[in-house]
Amino acid sequence: MSVESDEPIRLTRDGSVATIWLNRPMKRNALSYAMWSRLGKLATNLGEDRATRVVVLRGCGEHFCAGADITEINVERSSSEPSFSAVVDSAETALAGIPKPTVAFISGDCIGGGCSIAIDCDLRIATSEARFGITPANLGIVYPTAALERAVHLVGPAGSKRLLFTGKLIDATEALRIGLVDEVVDRADGEARLATLTGVLATRSLLTQAATKSMVSEIMTHGHVPEPLEAHWRRVAATAPDSSEGVAAFVERRSPRFTWSGHDGD
Repeated sequence: MSVESDEPIRLTRDGSVATIWLNRPMKRNALSYAMWSRLGKLATNLGEDRATRVVVLRGCGEHFCAGADITEINVERSSSEPSFSAVVDSAETALAGIPKPTVAFISGDCIGGGCSIAIDCDLRIATSEARFGITPANLGIVYPTAALERAVHLVGPAGSKRLLFTGKLIDATEALRIGLVDEVVDRADGEARLATLTGVLATRSLLTQAATKSMVSEIMTHGHVPEPLEAHWRRVAATAPDSSEGVAAFVERRSPRFTWSGHDGD
């Protein structure tokens, strides 16, 4: 699918589902400095946006993302500009921190920084011809700590070492086997499967989703949910309308209409 625009990153909406499009298909959507900066700002804004319930990340054309634009990594910048690595870290932190479900829809190449931003998302759907790789060993680069932690949490120490030590690409079947992606679909079925998944996510309780995402992150980092965070979500749940609505809908045998949007007073 293509997006009719010259902007290297585009945002489209379908109801409460927002889609970030990497829009540099002639470069396999390799992320330039400007694209990393824009990605970080979009992720931050979408995380705060009441109207957005689900965020999709995908690429225009045949590929998801071939990684960071290597030609820009060592470009000299003014002292007032963040470094390339700084904008990358900021963008990934913002993407991983969106307090609502995020889905990477992956076709074609998902390599290097492209694989990293896919890992930043909560769920990953891949089409059957997709291929994956984490390739800093091909360039003599030390992989960023936060990105490494997220990779290890997803595919484990052995899987992460294999990907990072060799820099070799794996196919979608192998990516599914090691847990790098959640499901693999035929390309012809991909759009329908994505629409079905995002449709389901958008109708579920954002309160449940946000609390789960927050607490799972703490479990992965510290092995448990800290008591202050648990207390925070107890307080939020006590005043949020979602629980009452969910029970009422169940009793009345209708679909619930959840309204909590992540802001005080909802």
